Amino acid sequence: MVFRADPVPESLPVDERWPRVGHWLSAGAGEHPIDLAVLGVPTFATSMNKAGTHATPAAIRRALHHYTTWCASRHVDLADLWPWDMGDVDEPDRDDGSFRARAAVKTALAKARLVIALGGNSSATVPVMASLDLTRAGLVCFDMQYDVRDGTRNTSAIRTLFDAGLDGERVSHLGAADWAVSRSQADEVRARGMQLFSRGVVEERGIGPCMAAALDSAGRSGPVHVSFDLSVCDRAVAPACLDSVPGGLQATEVLTAAFAAGLDPRVRSVDVVEVDASSDTDDFRTVRLAALVILEVAAGLALRPRA
Repeated sequence: MVFRADPVPESLPVDERWPRVGHWLSAGAGEHPIDLAVLGVPTFATSMNKAGTHATPAAIRRALHHYTTWCASRHVDLADLWPWDMGDVDEPDRDDGSFRARAAVKTALAKARLVIALGGNSSATVPVMASLDLTRAGLVCFDMQYDVRDGTRNTSAIRTLFDAGLDGERVSHLGAADWAVSRSQADEVRARGMQLFSRGVVEERGIGPCMAAALDSAGRSGPVHVSFDLSVCDRAVAPACLDSVPGGLQATEVLTAAFAAGLDPRVRSVDVVEVDASSDTDDFRTVRLAALVILEVAAGLALRPRA
């Protein structure tokens, strides 16, 4: 599906002095050691709101052609990284879809320094996070709600991980919105020992200190997965996240956190979920925000000390 604010890459001009991220990603690593693996996990069938999130990985890849590889404020060029676009997991909502997604992520983890998964709804977080050792790994999640509902919907992703062995004390949650989580859910996540940084706490303390504390808590005993559910953002900047609400996190806050995730050597995988590319605005602002999250993660990786 091609939107009028999102032209196909072939229609965009080629300028050697303005290299496009999309071309960098598609060129791959060749014989070089892989720094960054990108995998689409286009889950959508479990969405309560019937979102078309399966269209999003392809839309993000197209959006990457609108950006260049140079980050002026970070003084970093993604051309210094060797990427591997693994394509998409085929029909990840099928009965064997989670198994195939985990297998693909494990392959990526074995070959790359960092893995980025393009969702898909929040169900994509489950196989990506489960590819790590759940007895040691930690989770940092940005979301406007807690995703601990009963069942197998996208709103049950963290509960599913708890059932698979993830300890709540190794989960940090940022951005929960007022009037979007119930008292019962709040009581449960506190009882499980999750580290909570609500929207109000982030506003009071600042995203930098909150993200640092979240990573320290989640990464105390093993690798970390960071999940960016962009419904955590203010609805003005993420209208294609159907559960986003006015007053959510600002785009700059999420991008700052994404850079911190890429920079931290404890972070082995990242996902971006809950963007419905089929319902975005004419200027395609939500998908382009998702693409920028990926670029900030990659910028952090480029500056991350090598082992």
